[in-house]
Amino acid sequence: MKKKTLAEKGIALSVLTLISRILGVLRETTKASFLGTSALADAFTVAFQLPNLFRRLFAENSISVAFIPTFRSYLEENDNKKTQELIYSIFTIISFLTTIVVLLGIIFAPQIVPLFTDNPEADILPEMALLTRIMFPYLIVISIAALFQGILNSLKIFSPSGFTPILFNICVIGATYIFAPHFANPARAMALGVMTGGTIQALFQLPFVLKQNWKIGFTSLRKAFANPGTKTILRLIGPTVVGMAAYQLNTLVSQWLAGRAGTGIVSSLSYSLRLQELILGVFAVTIGSIILPDLSGLAKREEWDSFNTMLEQAMNIIALITIPITAYSLIFGENIIIFVFKSKNFTDHSVQLTLQAFTWHIAGLYFIALNRIIAPAFYAQKQTKLPSLAGIISVGVNIVLAAILVRYYKGAGIAFALSAASFVNTILLFVFMKNCNGIQTGSIIAHTVKYLLKITVFSIIALIPAKLLKPVVVNTFSNYNRFIAQGIPLVAGAIVFFATGLILLWIFKDPMLITGINLLKQRIKK
Repeated sequence: MKKKTLAEKGIALSVLTLISRILGVLRETTKASFLGTSALADAFTVAFQLPNLFRRLFAENSISVAFIPTFRSYLEENDNKKTQELIYSIFTIISFLTTIVVLLGIIFAPQIVPLFTDNPEADILPEMALLTRIMFPYLIVISIAALFQGILNSLKIFSPSGFTPILFNICVIGATYIFAPHFANPARAMALGVMTGGTIQALFQLPFVLKQNWKIGFTSLRKAFANPGTKTILRLIGPTVVGMAAYQLNTLVSQWLAGRAGTGIVSSLSYSLRLQELILGVFAVTIGSIILPDLSGLAKREEWDSFNTMLEQAMNIIALITIPITAYSLIFGENIIIFVFKSKNFTDHSVQLTLQAFTWHIAGLYFIALNRIIAPAFYAQKQTKLPSLAGIISVGVNIVLAAILVRYYKGAGIAFALSAASFVNTILLFVFMKNCNGIQTGSIIAHTVKYLLKITVFSIIALIPAKLLKPVVVNTFSNYNRFIAQGIPLVAGAIVFFATGLILLWIFKDPMLITGINLLKQRIKK
């Protein structure tokens, strides 16, 4: 059977992730419609983000950095008994640790939430504490879902995990519309949807894990922590704990600064990030998830030529996607925000708050996405100290810049700080890459910068006709409802912009475009 290329393996997961991210935007649209940028919207955003902070520590970080490389090495040893014991041990530890954190979060919610508002005596505090208590158990179920995803991704099974966020978003959206009329406020209905969706994310993946003949169950804590595989995972996680602690501190400080910058800043940053994550999740997370197991295998076999080729290809794909989207979004950002979010509760003021943040969030899209691709190159070699150090330094940059700029630029200052810190993180990862085995750092950097400059120039050229067309189309349809008044200029601008870009890529015979065309031809023939 012919081995699938990176692009081929990414198609199915990219489609699922695209649907998920679109639904994620619709979830934020639902929140915008019911809550706008009100104090209640800020309260829900803070309450939801608190368990998400710990999710990144217990779930995303631990699974990608440590579990997948270790689990892959166990699979290659073909010792099912040892591998099964590892699964029992990790499931036990994740369940135990997340339960402890959740209980603490529920108990101390009234003491935690006043830190994230500019008025600690505000009437919204009891509601914020209640929403936090409702949603904190989400940490348990989503961490278990991440473990199941790690098992499946290690087996190169991506679709079930790619489908679960779709179910999550449907649950949140559905619960809001169904239960909002019956609850004291819409935020509680959304909180119920979060818990339901998180639970379904775990339960949906379980049959696929069981189908691979792996059981899920508990073992004693003593056996769990004594397991050799657990020790390996904890050792790999160890250096990242400091990095993740710094990341959590960064997020908490940013949240604290936003909460004290005024009503609506927290929620406007959330809306802006959701738009950014629409692109980031579809491509960067998808490609990162796909290449990590493959890079781990190539590193273990010391097939460095293939390792370098896969890494460079992934980085070029990121540039080809994110740079044009960034250019387009900088010109059409306000139209996008009005089209997606504008409603009775999401006012013109809400649009401007979100646009200020979005302009600077989208400016850092390429670097944020690139970091998601470079980091697996370290993790594949079980090298976690250097990316953690890069993360700590960039976190420091982010906190300092955010603290300074929020005084003058509110949410825009916090958004700029994140993008600037992501740029610093990218530079540091490239510098530290020289310490990795087998990576041709100089060659990769040279090719990456060359390709980046080419795509940037093409994007600027393609932007000219789109920008000239924009006022004409906007004025023509300005008297229609928001979906027509904003949708038609967005579509017309996108067609002109991306068509011009594709023509430029074709004229200069871009290798990524040629690969994509050849892949499409093969699909059509089949």
